[in-house]
Amino acid sequence: MLELLAPAGSMEAVAAAVENGADAVYLGYGDFNARRNAKNFSREEFAAAVSYCHVRGAKAYLTLNTLLTDRELPAAAQVAAHASEIGADAVLVQDLGVARMVRQAAPDLPLHASTQMTLHNLDGVKLAADLGMTRAVLSRELSRDQIEYICQRSPIEIEVFAHGALCMCYSGQCFLSSVIGGRSGNRGLCAQPCRLKYGWMDKADAYPLSLKDLSLAGHLRELRRMGVACVKLEGRMKRPEYVAVVTRIYACAIKEGREPTAEELAQLEAAFSRQGFTQGYYLDRQGPEMFGVREEGKEPRELFAQARNTYQSGEAQRVPVTFYAMIRRGESAQVGVEDPQGRVVTVAGPVPEEARTRPLTQEAVGTQLSRTGGTPYRCEKVRALVEEGLSLPLAALNALRREALDRLTEQRSLPPARRAGAFHAGARYENRREEPELALSVRRAEQVTPELLETRPALLYVPLEELCAHPEVVETANGTPVAAVLPRVVWDREMEQLLRQLEQARALGVREALVGNLGLLEAARRAGFALRGDFGLEVYNAQTLKELRRLGLISATLSFELKLAQVRDLSKNMDTELITYGRLPLMIMENCIIKNRSGHCGCDNPNVLTDRRGARFPVLPAPGCRNELFNSQKLFLADKYDDYRRVGLWAQRLMFTTENPRECVQVARRYREGGRWSPNGYTRGLYYRDVE
Repeated sequence: MLELLAPAGSMEAVAAAVENGADAVYLGYGDFNARRNAKNFSREEFAAAVSYCHVRGAKAYLTLNTLLTDRELPAAAQVAAHASEIGADAVLVQDLGVARMVRQAAPDLPLHASTQMTLHNLDGVKLAADLGMTRAVLSRELSRDQIEYICQRSPIEIEVFAHGALCMCYSGQCFLSSVIGGRSGNRGLCAQPCRLKYGWMDKADAYPLSLKDLSLAGHLRELRRMGVACVKLEGRMKRPEYVAVVTRIYACAIKEGREPTAEELAQLEAAFSRQGFTQGYYLDRQGPEMFGVREEGKEPRELFAQARNTYQSGEAQRVPVTFYAMIRRGESAQVGVEDPQGRVVTVAGPVPEEARTRPLTQEAVGTQLSRTGGTPYRCEKVRALVEEGLSLPLAALNALRREALDRLTEQRSLPPARRAGAFHAGARYENRREEPELALSVRRAEQVTPELLETRPALLYVPLEELCAHPEVVETANGTPVAAVLPRVVWDREMEQLLRQLEQARALGVREALVGNLGLLEAARRAGFALRGDFGLEVYNAQTLKELRRLGLISATLSFELKLAQVRDLSKNMDTELITYGRLPLMIMENCIIKNRSGHCGCDNPNVLTDRRGARFPVLPAPGCRNELFNSQKLFLADKYDDYRRVGLWAQRLMFTTENPRECVQVARRYREGGRWSPNGYTRGLYYRDVE
């Protein structure tokens, strides 16, 4: 049966989820999870939540799914160790360094790959398995054929989102909130700027980045047939009543092997929606009908009052138990209880007396032991041996039942026996003392000119598609090493084309590949390329660098959400580079907002999204008919060279996007030779300010 995983942003929400049929809940503990602005849990509250779940037959998963600095990892290790000690059933992670840390600090605590890891193809899932993950949460953009393809071949469990908010960007790849507002979605504090108004060219008059909520109610049996292990409900920021309503509807449908009724669908929409729901990604039907905004309406008071009653007025009696009783002459009365996992508790009471009037019967014993109201237990069967002619007060039987169930609760609350580990950061590496090399990244072949190459770049990054379409670029490079930039998103149905392109690039003499997603490392390695890590791999700490080196990478691009001081302090066991010029990427989107705007493809024309303040964000095509949103201002650090030349970089990267060939040369010369040129309006990015 499908596992139903529900959100819990508070202890009340834990009760709301469990009492309404959730098989598991996921919850945050402290400041190391993707919903830091939720209430979250203290150490004691988290332990109480795990115990509450386990007694009632549910699992509790800890979310540690944010990027962490080296200074934060020791505290996070304590959180992981405590979670393992008290019996959390798994921990969700995004950061490869956090995963590495958890394997040390809590070696027996199962790891789940968060959707923030942007796993969207089979190779990515297989790599997660190689990293020790037991479950992968797939990107929400995948269609059902791609989900099924992965499920049928995955070595680990697959979890998919079934209900709740959709991000416009692939999870784990969004930098919009951090770059424009200093609040990072990768650090758990997304400000949701995608829900604001934007417009094309000049006027912000629509919501082209605000997707409706997802709802796969109506596809639950199909998901089960496909091999999905778990369906997930989003909503740790939502109120407990919402959790109760949505959990109950999905739980009943899954348990009864059906889809939600029309009345239940109406309740889902009343609980929360953005002008209805969408299944666009799942059905592979994208378009403007997938978008909507939250409209203020009347609170569904009656629905929410009924929902509150489900978790405030008693127990749902979730756990089926079997009672055993033995009432014999001259012996203490004995009552035992057994749970579905085979735990057996036995208690003894008074010695029965000879009956004077009405003797105790087997039926009477069964009736008393079946009265489990007010507890998490449901009596499924009673097996009683009662000798004739004996008497025992019913109050004594009731007391034995209560004592047995209390002891069973104690047993079910006990954490599993697990090994305790210790996190060791390992050896520190000295920063490189050499000045950083110059690496150039282009989007179009025409940007590569002899004048640009005269700036003597150590490496030239060119998109794989451009290399295949314009093989003359390699010849134009005239000895400058060229690396192929792989797409950040490649579905399994696109993998064959990617492999052909890699073969073409290899035939041209290209030997290195810049990879920004875990699911593409193996394809590039199999094709014979040396691997360099792009910004999409989210390198935020030294443990991630160690893990990437173990995976065979020869260099890695550091996160542009780090401050320069943090970059300097990072222990670098491999070559690193930093983006020091260009329009920073803010989003990569499966839904083509260019086509949504006009109804037809328009990648060849300039497309600019404007916000309420008049800032203009270029929207550029990405491989696979996807879009990328770039920052309105260009990052510029040429005049800050002294600040970053000593932070231990192998290379600084100038990233050219909308620049024409002449501008590319102008920028490269400024970084190479100095001077006074600077772009009209620029940003220092996040290198000098704290990111929350």
